[in-house]
Order: sequence, then structure tokens, then C-alpha cells
Amino acid sequence: MEHIAALLLIVGCSADLSQCRELSAPVTIFETAEECAATQTYSLRALSGQAERVLGKCIALDPALEEDYAELFWSIGPDGKLDASVETATVVASNGVRPEKDYLSQE
Repeated sequence: MEHIAALLLIVGCSADLSQCRELSAPVTIFETAEECAATQTYSLRALSGQAERVLGKCIALDPALEEDYAELFWSIGPDGKLDASVETATVVASNGVRPEKDYLSQE
């Protein structure tokens, strides 16, 4: 099984950054953060014609949590910087049937 250590996110935006969308990079997952960083410049250049402004970010992932990643969150700050993170899934188990203890009948 290949372990993912970094994810490349590329976003294309209008000139004023008011409208942005994710763009499909040629390669999006990498075994090392260094591989991601080395590919980022090439990918940005390759996708430059798809939007007025193209931004990218390598997001480090913990390979031990590879199965737990659930959702990618990103935003563009007022300074034009792409901020992104991948959040792990939070699972909460609950049992809908909960027996109530009858304290009055106990001796």
C-alpha cells in the first residue's frame, strides 16, 4: 500500500479573488512533502491558463492517519494567500437504547 505524505491543492481564481474553484492537478498525492513541493511549480505553470490567478499549496499528511482523513478545507485570505488543511474524521459512537436504572426498587 502506498502511503500518502502530502497532497497538492491547486485553486484557480478571478483576478480579484472573489470567485475560486479547485483545479485538477496532473498529480495530487505524493509519498513525501519534498516530491509535492518539487511538482508544485510545474503544476501551477501548467494550469495557469485555466484562471486569472492560480494558487497552490502542498498539505502535509500523517501517513499513519491515511485512512482517517475525511475532508479538505481551504480558503483564500485577504492577502491572497491560500490556506488549506485536511481534517481527520471524528467518529462518535452512541447507543440509542439506554436502560434506565430504577433507584427506587433497589434495597
